[in-house]
Amino acid sequence: MHLIETVLLLLLAVVVSGSVARITRIALPLVQIALGAAIVLITGSTVDLEPDIFFLLFLPPLLFLDGWRIPKEALFRDRAVILELALGLVLFTVVGLGFMIWWMIPEMPLPVAFALAAILSPTDPIAVQAIASRAPIPKRLMHILEGESLLNDATGLTCMRIAVIAATTGAFSIGSAIGTFAWLALVGVAVGVLITMGISYAKGFVSQRWGEDVGAQILVSLLIPFAAYLVAEELHASGILAAVAAGVTMSFTERSLFAGQSMAVTRIRRGVVWDTVQFVANGIIFVILGEQMPSIMSRAAEVVAGTSRPEVWWLAVYVFGIVAALATLRFVWVWTSLKLTLFRRRHRGPPAKVGLRLTMVMSLAGVRGAITLAGILTLPFVLADGSPMPSRSLAIFLAAGVIIVSLLVATFALPRLLKGVELPPEPSHEREEDRGRVAAASAALRAIEDVSHAMAEGKPNPDLYSDIASRIMEIYRQRIETHTRTDEDDAVLSRKMDHVERRLWLAGLAAERDELVRLARVRQLDEVTAKKMIREVDLQELRYL
Repeated sequence: MHLIETVLLLLLAVVVSGSVARITRIALPLVQIALGAAIVLITGSTVDLEPDIFFLLFLPPLLFLDGWRIPKEALFRDRAVILELALGLVLFTVVGLGFMIWWMIPEMPLPVAFALAAILSPTDPIAVQAIASRAPIPKRLMHILEGESLLNDATGLTCMRIAVIAATTGAFSIGSAIGTFAWLALVGVAVGVLITMGISYAKGFVSQRWGEDVGAQILVSLLIPFAAYLVAEELHASGILAAVAAGVTMSFTERSLFAGQSMAVTRIRRGVVWDTVQFVANGIIFVILGEQMPSIMSRAAEVVAGTSRPEVWWLAVYVFGIVAALATLRFVWVWTSLKLTLFRRRHRGPPAKVGLRLTMVMSLAGVRGAITLAGILTLPFVLADGSPMPSRSLAIFLAAGVIIVSLLVATFALPRLLKGVELPPEPSHEREEDRGRVAAASAALRAIEDVSHAMAEGKPNPDLYSDIASRIMEIYRQRIETHTRTDEDDAVLSRKMDHVERRLWLAGLAAERDELVRLARVRQLDEVTAKKMIREVDLQELRYL
């Protein structure tokens, strides 16, 4: 019963954190960490989750959703710089930071130092988005950070797994590490792809033949990342890579024949459910971090007392030293990556200048967050011989401290640096959008005409069907006319008209909803009918948001 009450408090803290962050304009992750610490003062106890359970509960759905929603075109366009950041930077960080931690804390075994460096290498775009809310990050830059995070999560966690194997067994070889990495990566990706394709086509086939159950469809999408993760782990492959691959595959299977025939209500409700899962999972991880900070600090103080530097203030030195090393390593790698890749031209001519401000933004945007905390808590308690894992509590404290300090630094510095930052612009998709709208409207005209003729055939009043069809077709013809203007001035005018129309529709729909609520309040409209009509207004409003 106590555990249930604690979980409910965690969920309440996540709910409250959103309002507190908006009121105080403090970064959401920092608010959630503070609320987690407040829960400890109220309950007097902390949540003690098993690392494997913690990993299974939170990471698969978050990584799956990242892979599902990231724009694939943006991922492919900047694939070179993303791969350099997600693969090269991770290995650069693991080696450089691992030796630096080992040098700074001699009592920490080298494999544990490498494991800590590996789990500190992944970045958290959710935390960056929350921090940069007052100065929005350019879309292209955000896509690069999202793509980096999508891949470096898997790379960093896989490197950590190899380091943990070395720490627990006491054996390590380059050949074995490469073989392990290849097995973890290739089999993990294959499992994620195959499971997602199999499940997606199976449920699509069932839905096409026997109809679609909205609740079941949503539940299946929630279970896919866990299925991919568990099967990959059973095969001793990377469950993390399986979850990422499952998410990327999900976005492609949605374009297939079966997925395209899913009901609109399924897609709308599924999106809302996944938004909630993302908010809750990320929120609970940060709340748990805040809740466990007192015990993490006390255990780390006990560990450092037995080292060559027993003073507690050395813990702060270690944290700030690691943060400085991470920032330096990332700055060097980002500058080199941007210099060689992002601004490289295919035609002759000097490359564009890599600005210091852009490099600093990319460096500070490497905020550590949920993945780092979830991963460090999976450090095993004991070695293969049954003895306690050395420096485990210290490693957890250092990871937690780096998360908090990196969030604080980015909170104050990133919004200021983002003002006036220059980046090669996103390509405009306006013409592509116009062509898509015209093609969709033309297809709608043909379908309406065919269906209206079929419905009117043999009926006593065929003009009724043709009149209704004409009214609907006129709307589509106006849409085609609006989006087929070639003159630049006409195109600008059309977009201005679209903006005005959108504002007027939103005003009208808001008035509709207010009036329906008023009628229901004075009991001139029964509750069921009012809910139905308000939902219709809400769905119409989604088109203009």
